[in-house]
Amino acid sequence: MARPQSLYRCTECGWTSVKWVGRCGECQTWGTVEDSSAVSASTRGTAAVAVTGARAARPITEARGTTVQRWQTGIGEFDRVLGGGVVPGAAVLLSGEPGVGKSTLLLEVASRAAASGKRVLYVSAEESVDQVRLRAERTGAMHDDLYLASEVDLGVIIGQIDQVKPDLLIADSVQTISSSSIDGIAGGTSQVREVASTLIRIAKDRALPVLIVGHVTKDGTIAGPRLLEHLVDVVCHFEGDRQTALRFVRALKNRFGPTDEVGCFDMGGDGIHEVPDPSGLFMSKNATPVSGTCVTVALEGRRALPVEVQALIVPSSAPQPRRVVNGVDASRVAMLLAVLERRAGLKLSDADVYVSTVGGMKLTEPGADLAIALALASAARDRPYPHTLAAVGEISLAGEIRPATGTKQRVNEASRLGFTTVLGADSGHLREALRVAFSMTQSARRARARPRVLSRWPTADSPTAHRGQTDGQS
Repeated sequence: MARPQSLYRCTECGWTSVKWVGRCGECQTWGTVEDSSAVSASTRGTAAVAVTGARAARPITEARGTTVQRWQTGIGEFDRVLGGGVVPGAAVLLSGEPGVGKSTLLLEVASRAAASGKRVLYVSAEESVDQVRLRAERTGAMHDDLYLASEVDLGVIIGQIDQVKPDLLIADSVQTISSSSIDGIAGGTSQVREVASTLIRIAKDRALPVLIVGHVTKDGTIAGPRLLEHLVDVVCHFEGDRQTALRFVRALKNRFGPTDEVGCFDMGGDGIHEVPDPSGLFMSKNATPVSGTCVTVALEGRRALPVEVQALIVPSSAPQPRRVVNGVDASRVAMLLAVLERRAGLKLSDADVYVSTVGGMKLTEPGADLAIALALASAARDRPYPHTLAAVGEISLAGEIRPATGTKQRVNEASRLGFTTVLGADSGHLREALRVAFSMTQSARRARARPRVLSRWPTADSPTAHRGQTDGQS
């Protein structure tokens, strides 16, 4: 029998090595590798345990299915993302960039839950109780059933749970809470794993829903071990541009509902408010059609949102014209410029091109290709489209228009908002779509032009008579 071999384990991430090193080879932390005196796994065995009674495996047809009983948080957009409401015993992880409004949203959720008769415990490990109260006074989230605690020790938090006996627990955030039974600093891999596992075990044992705030890295991914995302039931991401007040909550994982729902919120000085119908947030208010604009209908989860794409083309004498985009993919715009020049005969290689969306919306799906191409063509020819035109479709390198996903839902939303013509895959080719769009422009011009009606024959003093005489004399 081989003698037990000493292993050196990192107290932060659990990385092991057969010899001592000063720096962990996994998390690159200095001074965290210690001798664990662990016995090799090959010398240990697991004895079989007899399984009887209710724990015995049985056919799936004999298992009893239970209906999930949800309760509403009072915020419809947040309930939409969760799949209809909060499930008792569920662990929900909410991540997002610093300052995007995670704490403000969860404080509003806690206030609405307390107003509905639920007892809520809000544990803030980043702010003091007085700081949370100031934000609650500003946003109107004051309620007697909302309990606040500022703790960073996991044992004290468990004691707070035993004392308050809440119906909803909010932990802000998991990276700032530490357990005294685990070595390492708060936010380390081992600490995050222990804190999350303990909170989730409490949630399952007591049927207590837990909302956990998670930090993100510079790449935008959730900080900590990937095990954190596997442990929780729901993973939501809170995103938004700091330059705009619009915020989105997306479900990346949901064991109790779909993952294609998106919640829209408006961040203001008095807190965060839900936006049930954001149809007018991404379109301009110009009453007169302007060249270089076209509207598409984008799908954000199951929600169809009209988005206006704007383009500006300026002649350039520089050897390398500029290509500036905002809210759209730069590589797709470059591809569409090449398709327009090669397949539609529009020479755009010697001009500066600027493409942007209205309201800070980000279009990443290929279904917006046709709207971007029409906006570029309108800017190149300086001919606007009527307000009743929308475009949805993907454009191939051959100039073919392909149908986008959810076309029926997009067309229904466009019809509801007053768009009478939606160009798409029925046009077949980009040239045909451009012909139809510009023919609508000419029809709109003829409709706006008022025919001249003479109530009587022109006299000698009328301008028409003088013009006729002058023309005849000449």
